[in-house]
Amino acid sequence: MAGSPMRKVALRNLAAHKVRLFLTLLSVVLGTAFIAGSFVFTDTLQSSFDDIFANQAKGVDVRVSPKERQSLGIPNETVDKITAMDGVRAVAPGINGPVVLLKDGKAVQTGGAPTFGTSYLPPDKAVAEPDKFIDGVPPSRSGQIAINKGGADRADLHVGDTTKVLIPSKGNIDVTVSGIYDLAGNTGGFINLYFDDAQARQLFTDGAHVAFVDIAAKPGVQADDLRDRIAKAYPDYKVQDGDQVREDMKKQIGDALKFINYFLLAFGAIALIVGTFIIYNTFSMLVAQRLRELALLRAVGASRRQVGQSVVGEALIIGIIGSALGLAAGVGLAFGLSALLNAFDLGLPTGSMSLRPRTVLVAIGVGVIVTVVSAYAPARRAATIPPIEAMRSELGSANESTRIRTAFGAVLTVAGGVLVVLGARHTGGNAALTVGIGALALIFAVLLASPALSRPVVKGLGFLVRPFGAVGTMARNNALRNPRRTAATAFALTLGLMLVTAIGMLGSSAKASISEVVDKGVKADFILQGPTNSLVGVPLAAGPAVQKVPGVQDVVQFHGVTFKAGDDQLLGTVPEGPLDKVLTYDLVQGNGNLGDNGIMLSETEAADRNWHVGQKVDITSLDKKNYQVEVVGIYKDTQLLGPLVAPLALYNQVMPVSFRTNFIVLITAQPGTDLQTLRTGLEKSVEPWAVVQVQDREDFKGAQGKQINTMLAILYGLLALAVVIAILGIVNTLALSVVERRREIGMLRAVGMQRPQVRRTIYLESMLIAVFGAVVGVALGLVLGVGFLRTLKDLGLATITVPWGQIVLMVLSSGVVGVLAALWPAVRAARTPPLAAIADV
Repeated sequence: MAGSPMRKVALRNLAAHKVRLFLTLLSVVLGTAFIAGSFVFTDTLQSSFDDIFANQAKGVDVRVSPKERQSLGIPNETVDKITAMDGVRAVAPGINGPVVLLKDGKAVQTGGAPTFGTSYLPPDKAVAEPDKFIDGVPPSRSGQIAINKGGADRADLHVGDTTKVLIPSKGNIDVTVSGIYDLAGNTGGFINLYFDDAQARQLFTDGAHVAFVDIAAKPGVQADDLRDRIAKAYPDYKVQDGDQVREDMKKQIGDALKFINYFLLAFGAIALIVGTFIIYNTFSMLVAQRLRELALLRAVGASRRQVGQSVVGEALIIGIIGSALGLAAGVGLAFGLSALLNAFDLGLPTGSMSLRPRTVLVAIGVGVIVTVVSAYAPARRAATIPPIEAMRSELGSANESTRIRTAFGAVLTVAGGVLVVLGARHTGGNAALTVGIGALALIFAVLLASPALSRPVVKGLGFLVRPFGAVGTMARNNALRNPRRTAATAFALTLGLMLVTAIGMLGSSAKASISEVVDKGVKADFILQGPTNSLVGVPLAAGPAVQKVPGVQDVVQFHGVTFKAGDDQLLGTVPEGPLDKVLTYDLVQGNGNLGDNGIMLSETEAADRNWHVGQKVDITSLDKKNYQVEVVGIYKDTQLLGPLVAPLALYNQVMPVSFRTNFIVLITAQPGTDLQTLRTGLEKSVEPWAVVQVQDREDFKGAQGKQINTMLAILYGLLALAVVIAILGIVNTLALSVVERRREIGMLRAVGMQRPQVRRTIYLESMLIAVFGAVVGVALGLVLGVGFLRTLKDLGLATITVPWGQIVLMVLSSGVVGVLAALWPAVRAARTPPLAAIADV
């Protein structure tokens, strides 16, 4: 089309309809901005972590570490053997563990970033390049710590200050800051505390193992050769050179960031899909309004191909400009998201925005392709209409038959419904995939069948506009006049509210399931809980401390442990105390006397492994040590205990000292004890550990509900983008509809219709379209919500509830959204000059 008269026609048409151009551009910009923003944000995070890890393990020729993180580590005798190997110049054992830095009796907030205690080795004993101290000196004796500058700034600590550090397995210890050192790169909220080597061994090891071993090769010995020899000698460990250690760290972060990227890209795809329908709707109406213009072009010699190319050419220009603007907006979105996360102090590292060529190509490519593809069908339709018929046409596609697409929609509805029902009968990934495929089929079914569906639904919603008399009837008839346009306009809102409904069901069902489990299974009066998403948990010393509080009867500490049965990992619960005093669980076989080597299993786990009461089975620790245990009991599946319950003696053998903690502590009161007085005593007893919260059952349920609400708030915030685009789609469609009905509106004004009545007609039409989209979206969301939730039953979501209040509010809000979206088009319609509109040809 380059250099042709049709190119000039396309460019002039765009310039002549600036409002339409702006609205269509905006839909492309928003869709591509979210995709570009997700890439830029995660690339920036990845780049920040890469900068940090680029300085890790510098000077290390070989590192030997366990293959599993929570294994006991490397035995001291293995360290001695490695030290004696040919080619080894020096060996530096790595010793560390999770801790909490306290200041003035309160935990120093890191925004979710970890805080670790680490053994400090002087340069003459260390292998890695030493850290640069900017103030003070390294720790040289017990009771001293050195802290990274970022941590010192957060805690407002200086050389010579005294404070406390919480060690989960040991309790609080008093420390003095001996020095502050610099960590290369922005490390966010991460805090690292260096301890004297002897004290670190006492705090973080069992005296027989270390976390890892760093090795330096003798001069003339190739690091790769030394690595290969050590790997051959110790095949059960992870043996890497320094570059591999850094790449391994980067990969772990990259895998974690993939979830964020997929998450953001999913919502970007939703925004783009919604934008696609707006673009398609816009070009469909554009072609319908320009039939006479296009027919005239055909009559004066333009070919079908040239007419089609002119429409696609407009789309191409819009796609290129919109994608470029979307790319720029995506960088701004990533910057805003980063600033928002920093404002919430999530402890993430920050760096300059990273815009990679891949991001540019994907954003522009997707935006251009989606826009051009969306315009193809209207362009093809415009090119195939005979000139004489087009000159007589009044409504374009308004009267086109929808029978074929409705039939396809009916077939997809049956197929999708069957898949959702089949998937909902089972649990697990395959069941969720089946429901997901069924959901996709139902979404396409609604897309295809919604024009036919719009007529009965909009007629049924007619009661909403009946009080407005003739104006309301006219608004309803306008919504019914072109079912394709009504359906396409409403579908954007349908998709958004379908997701909001399904997510709302997930949240309400999760809260209801937690409440049911706690109400039916927890007999304890109080619960001790540590910080969420933390390795610290409730320190071991908290259990004995609360046991001394007057009025306390039973205290049961719960630990977590991981075993392997064959190649499968088993997550176990380890109770320390009388389990039946604080929890209600149904023992269907055997008994709960674990002893030192007994285990209990859930019914599902026992059936899956074909294990039975009295059977002796082999389980393996993460250190690949084999333990023979006896199945003493089988209980009904409960989220309170998980798949396996193991004894404390076994836990103490397989869990590293640095990771020993309670994930929860349950407490019962003596009969007749005043619970408020007891709570005060409990709170006072756990004050030294700062991070421990005392909760009753209602507090505990509320805390879990708050976490769910936080997660949902992020989802809703992202979904708001799709809803915003849907609103823009309604604005766009109504604005173009006003242009399409210009002569009709002029005639109504000429026969006496007042401007307020014209505006009211547009308002009510928009409200009906919005409510239609909301009703269909809510219905679809309820079906899919039930289907997906049933596949999650094995994860504890056994109770399915529907947030009816939220759903009613969403439908009512949709009506309000419809009215707000119609404000500008309605004003434009009301200002239509009667005589000029009637004179339009």
